[in-house]
Amino acid sequence: MEEAAAARPSKKARGTAASGLTAFGLRLAKYLADADEGAGVVGVEGQNIFFSPLSIYAALALLSAGARCTTVDELLAALGAASLDEIAEFVSAVVERALADHSESEDVTLKPAYTAAAVESYKAETHAADFMNKGEEAREKINRWVSKATKNLITSILPKGSVRSDTALVLANAIYFKGSWSIPFAEEDTKIRRFQRLDGSHVRTPFMRSWKDHAVAEYKGFSMCVFLPDAHDGLPNLMDMMASRPNFLWDHMPRERIEVDELRLPKFKLSFSSRINGVLKAMGIKAAFEEGTADLSDMLEGGADLVLEHVFHKAVIEVNEEGTEAAASTACTMVDYCLYSPVNFVADHPFAFFVVEEVSGVVVFMGHVLNPTKSEHEE
Repeated sequence: MEEAAAARPSKKARGTAASGLTAFGLRLAKYLADADEGAGVVGVEGQNIFFSPLSIYAALALLSAGARCTTVDELLAALGAASLDEIAEFVSAVVERALADHSESEDVTLKPAYTAAAVESYKAETHAADFMNKGEEAREKINRWVSKATKNLITSILPKGSVRSDTALVLANAIYFKGSWSIPFAEEDTKIRRFQRLDGSHVRTPFMRSWKDHAVAEYKGFSMCVFLPDAHDGLPNLMDMMASRPNFLWDHMPRERIEVDELRLPKFKLSFSSRINGVLKAMGIKAAFEEGTADLSDMLEGGADLVLEHVFHKAVIEVNEEGTEAAASTACTMVDYCLYSPVNFVADHPFAFFVVEEVSGVVVFMGHVLNPTKSEHEE
């Protein structure tokens, strides 16, 4: 039995696109957790995972607005949307609540129709940049924007060398979230306890404790949903089930606050940084990365033959007695190739968690904790 505690959005609030986002995030989590070098997937098997499905989804949605033919078909399929209009309507309704300072694009000359779609539907801002002569300056400018938008939780999204003279376009977004528990945990009740890992070994880590009627996390308009398998090694099977049945997340959420006899949740701080090209390709987004096949011709003036070179993603989260603070950023660089009855809820073994915007049902952040004493992942 999988236990969860959270508020439950109505089915009416969860449209097709929102369901597509949930499915996309759950599939992405599975691919990130599974290392498959033969398929070109650099996973993080045995490590904590944390990322923002919404941030990545929004970046790919903005990319799809300028794509055609096979390129746009693959993007729509991966995003679980029937049309560009469906994605645009969904992102437009959500982006102002969840994306910090909207999205930003650094560009040469965007086509008027793409500029209109980016600004009107995706609430993006566009800025000119001289990648040819001032690529490093442009990279630093984008990183400064991300740092400011995420309250310095993420100081950079574009690594050195990611913006060069042949870079034609960069799409970047940022999300910042800070919420207090509706019923805070008392710091004096936080005690060191054992957390059992997947392999049966243990680590000792601080556990927050509560005996109150507690919906595990409930912020204004948002909830944190923690899914705890019965078995200490049950998380992989749970995530497989979620990936194959996206409605599982909503079908197993409580419809009302749950009476909790005792609740223990470890404090944790996670950071994740990865170039996710291989994961996205394994999920079916291939054409956009392939020279001669990519069709992103609805983006730029001048007939530039754009190809998606890299998709970078960074996310950080800290959960403590006061609440949760999290941030994420995604950046896509393009080049011109011509150039989750009274219970005890004790999360003392691996679990999955989600931060959900309640009205739309959007999964803003998600992750799984295998070892709360390990905070960083970077490749």
